[in-house]
Amino acid sequence: MSPESRQKNLRIGVDVGGTNTDGVIIEPTRSNEPDRGIVAWHKAPTTTDPSDGIAEAITTMFKSASVEPSAVASVTIGTTHFVNAVVTRDRTRLSRVAVIRLGAPFSKHAPPCIDWPISLRNLILGHHALLKGGLEVDGSLIADIREHEIVKQCNAIKEKGIKSIVIIGIFSPIDTLERQEERAAEIVKRELGDVDVVLSKTVANLGFLERENAAILNASVLSFARQTIASFQDPIKRLGLTCPVFITQNDGTILSGEAAARLPIRTFSSGPTNSMRGAAFLVGKQDHGEAMMVVDVGGTTTDVGLLLANGFPRQQAAYSELSGVRMNFSYPDVKSIGLGGGSLVRRIDGKMHVGPESVGYKLPEKALVFGGEMPTATDYTVAAAPELAIGEPSKVRGKLSEDDIDAFKAETKRMLESIIDTMKTSPEDLPVLLVGGGAVVAPDELKGASRVIKPQWSGVANAIGAAMARVSAVIDTVKSTEKKSARDLQAEIEEEAKQKTIEAGASADSVEVVVVESLPLPYIAHKSRFIVRAAGDFDYARSADFANPHVAFNSEERTLETIQAPNRIAPPSTEADGVETDPAVDIEFSDYKPKVVKREWYISETDLLWITIGCYILGTGGGGSPYSTMLRVRQMLRAGQTIRVVSPDDLKDGDRIGSGGGAGSPTVGIEKLAGDEMMDAQEHMYKLFPGGRATHIIPLEIGGSNGLQGLVLGASSNMNIPCVDGDWMGRAYPTKWQTTPVVFGEREIVFAPVSVADGNGNVLYMPTATSDLKVEQVIRATLSQMGSHVGTADGPVTGAETRRWAVEHTISLSWRIGREVARARKENQIDNVAESIINAVGGAETGRVLFKGKIVGVERKLWMGHIYGEVIVQGTEGTEFSGKIKIPFKNENIAAIRLHEGAESKTGEEKNEDVLVIVPDLISVIDAQNGEAIGTPEYRYGLLVLVIGITASERWTSPKGVKIGGPNSFGLNHLEYKPLGKFVKPVSVIDEYDGKS
Repeated sequence: MSPESRQKNLRIGVDVGGTNTDGVIIEPTRSNEPDRGIVAWHKAPTTTDPSDGIAEAITTMFKSASVEPSAVASVTIGTTHFVNAVVTRDRTRLSRVAVIRLGAPFSKHAPPCIDWPISLRNLILGHHALLKGGLEVDGSLIADIREHEIVKQCNAIKEKGIKSIVIIGIFSPIDTLERQEERAAEIVKRELGDVDVVLSKTVANLGFLERENAAILNASVLSFARQTIASFQDPIKRLGLTCPVFITQNDGTILSGEAAARLPIRTFSSGPTNSMRGAAFLVGKQDHGEAMMVVDVGGTTTDVGLLLANGFPRQQAAYSELSGVRMNFSYPDVKSIGLGGGSLVRRIDGKMHVGPESVGYKLPEKALVFGGEMPTATDYTVAAAPELAIGEPSKVRGKLSEDDIDAFKAETKRMLESIIDTMKTSPEDLPVLLVGGGAVVAPDELKGASRVIKPQWSGVANAIGAAMARVSAVIDTVKSTEKKSARDLQAEIEEEAKQKTIEAGASADSVEVVVVESLPLPYIAHKSRFIVRAAGDFDYARSADFANPHVAFNSEERTLETIQAPNRIAPPSTEADGVETDPAVDIEFSDYKPKVVKREWYISETDLLWITIGCYILGTGGGGSPYSTMLRVRQMLRAGQTIRVVSPDDLKDGDRIGSGGGAGSPTVGIEKLAGDEMMDAQEHMYKLFPGGRATHIIPLEIGGSNGLQGLVLGASSNMNIPCVDGDWMGRAYPTKWQTTPVVFGEREIVFAPVSVADGNGNVLYMPTATSDLKVEQVIRATLSQMGSHVGTADGPVTGAETRRWAVEHTISLSWRIGREVARARKENQIDNVAESIINAVGGAETGRVLFKGKIVGVERKLWMGHIYGEVIVQGTEGTEFSGKIKIPFKNENIAAIRLHEGAESKTGEEKNEDVLVIVPDLISVIDAQNGEAIGTPEYRYGLLVLVIGITASERWTSPKGVKIGGPNSFGLNHLEYKPLGKFVKPVSVIDEYDGKS
């Protein structure tokens, strides 16, 4: 086809990797033809200066296919440069960053980069300040920004010579009226001039710490990103191309060069995404609308991801992690195994092993077929396939035993089938696409695959995915459903997302909504969170609007070192490493003993991390993530504070046992991090309560974030009292009246007096009440006017009452559960983590693994301030966990109920014989990939989960306990409670280790 007839409709994709630079030219109008419209392709080692490699790729392809620059409609580039700068801790590419937070006094106990590896924090974080500002979840002000505070911080930033500034405000992603981040940025630019200012709301969505982490990394790499993207664009201009230049981002869509220079973090994981989308393009439109597994086999590893029917990769759960930094922006869910063309093959104790060791890029030197001495997967593949002409086949054919070849093929097949099964979201077979240079080692048939496809040109799938990337936009917001229905609001937001996608460059007729989530917010009247993503094809009729390839940068930034060596291995950082490893993992489990002296347990960081894991599992889906509270306690430990735990068995009759915790929406908790509301409530309680200050503190509930609040309050300088190893729930119930003091009923009312504080100067004190239910109702009504998240303090009870009422040794139980999860991770035994947890809670007579499978359905609705819903889990056919179960929840999980084939999932139609477990017994859903608890707000389609049941404490199994905490209290009046097993009292850490530390 002549260049003239193409009429500017060719797309160029270039992937600049650490090893190779791949290129492809595609004519999309011919994508249905046998050659898939691929005009030319190129693969060569990546050059020292990336612009040379890009120019060489494009020039070579132009010559081979006689393409004129005027025929090119776009150039799209994928790169790993920016993520590599972070991973290698390269100080020549990472800038120092200042952080200005808007939201004081909230988040004061979790300063920026609190959860980063110390070396990376020391390298990047140069200054931080917490100032007035921030919004409540309903859009009202926590406080307005104060110009003089920002100006003062600008002076400090200027003195330190910092040129990159992050501004983050509480609930800024929903701030469309106050524009606090924008207004603060205007002040910063006025005071500091030519600096980079990153607004957190432009980088990520709700989740304060994670959004801030992403914004800081983005700010740190901005200068290098401008240099790199400018270097990418240089050859485009030199070659006479007048088309737009795009960079691929994490979700398989494109950013303009200018946008990528502002938001380089969005490109961090684009490599796997490009590979997946490129593979899908190669198999053609006959597979449109069908989910596909993409298996990318390289020299050392195999990366596997699921391409959903909407054409986008399945994303990871709520949080992702890069180089030890936790973030909340989209990241493809990709799993890797140690299988590649260079994998070493050998027998160990009679069993054939393939990988994970590999000769990697030295395959042409080390493999037998190339004259080397190392038997690799490529050698065995060539030996088994006469049609392959790789290296010198005579060096392996007839020289490797048939038994070994058969064992190699069986092991390779097993490894691939196992990872494919792990990544599937349903038991049905689905197409498997094999791409990558090592794809030859994979068999043509795999269990779980409806067909195995090895498309032509799969070696440049990354470049193809870049060339065919789409345009997208996301809206993540909180809206009031008081005057408009959730359905109407969703329709409006979908239209807004579509329009935003069109503005980003998509053609209007191709735009469609590809992701919709609607999440009602618990304890907040008429509020729901909506997350909508729209996507479409780039509108090439408007390409001139995006054709300016110029990215401006400060000439002082462009150094020979940073531009010409983007792929070098950086020298090790000389910053202080400090405590870089997770102490809960980096220990010898058999040797570790907690510190217990004179029957007081002194909590260490290792203890804390194990307790945190256990608290969320005992939260049975509710209670909110304890992550930010764990960080606060860890800071207290690192500051030298002492945290003590005592056994309820050791309490004296006259001791005064206080209680406290947080109440409100978990969604607010992830955004408006704690200030001093918990302590404010305690202080006001004891100013007004005539019975004297508490001598001990006990958590209201062990489940979720409140499970750690006793440690926070007890160790605070205002109180300095021990925490009792127990709580009032043994889990996380939704309401304050669902507690064991109410079950025992020895007092007419337990939870009055009560003090409630919002951390911003507003305090409610309720000295008396007619019932514990009324206390709950008053606090819930107060919540909406106090920011939907408060700290509470309860008047103390006696030591004698605590011994009778408390669910005993639940901090010890959390510790034991967390220890087993940490052990399973370290020993690579996550497959058996559920069984290990059951052993930790008392063995087979106390708990049971109820189910293993994948979430295939989630429904939620808001009623009376609580989230009601159910999650459907589908098991794997041919195992003891085949079929489906449903788990209804009211903030927390209520039951696990087996569903019969063809049966409707309707509440009220369940039968007792189908109930696997029901409250007050505990039902926990655990991530099968890492052993972490999954809260009900985090349930989503496709998650691999383990479901465990634990018999409730005997405190709950009396008739009154079952009435208050059993099925009737959750509206399941047609079902009756039958204990899962026999309760076994948790073994106290204090009893076991006293004097043995």
